[in-house]
Amino acid sequence: MVAIVYCLERQFESIEAVLFDKDGTLANSETFLRSLAQKRSRLIDAQVPGVQEPLLMAFGVEGDRINPGGLMAVGSRQDSEIAAAAYVAETGKDWITALEIVHSAFAEADSHQLSKTEKAEQTPPFAGIVECLRRLSASGLKLGIISADTTENIQAFVAQCGLANIIHLSLGSDRPDLAKPNPAFFQAACYQLGVRCENTLSVGDAASDLQMARQAKAAAFVGVSWGWSQPVRLAGADSLIHQPEQLQVRV
Repeated sequence: MVAIVYCLERQFESIEAVLFDKDGTLANSETFLRSLAQKRSRLIDAQVPGVQEPLLMAFGVEGDRINPGGLMAVGSRQDSEIAAAAYVAETGKDWITALEIVHSAFAEADSHQLSKTEKAEQTPPFAGIVECLRRLSASGLKLGIISADTTENIQAFVAQCGLANIIHLSLGSDRPDLAKPNPAFFQAACYQLGVRCENTLSVGDAASDLQMARQAKAAAFVGVSWGWSQPVRLAGADSLIHQPEQLQVRV
């Protein structure tokens, strides 16, 4: 099935599939990610005093907000661990020791953050997202989610939202060599969906999404502005939409 997708004043023809980012695009994750970053930083600081504030800055935590282009918003867990370990190593710790400290702190932070409810329950879909996805699916488009989060967490989000019957692909950054902004990540998703990149629309909230889509020769990149407290800057996006209702389709 081929469709025309409309985004405000733009229209994109011969679209077979739409690949969405998750956190900040489909899922309202800012509060969850800020809290997780704060827990990680405190736990590392308990073992390596003096690194909490630098770590929060590195994670992209700015007061009660998350930098939309910062590490917590766009990076994988491994990205965050490596960045945190670099700060720990700057204090004179051996690299392996730094990695062990960070890995242990991250695991403990997870156990605190997820002790009562899973991430999917703490990161609900933005208003209008479920309706948008159902509208696109009803037109015959194939839908997928590709994210810096794990595949397991994407699948949990899909299940939590009751979207398992319309989301055809959940692809997370489970492999460090296959993640954003590597265009092979987008290409792998298209291959699994059985569509061509040039007939696939990319929808996301970050420069890494835009870069990946461009290098993979996607049909177009549609940026979204609703994901974070701070303004999202996506210079070069083919279209920038401000609410899910602005993504429309015609067969």
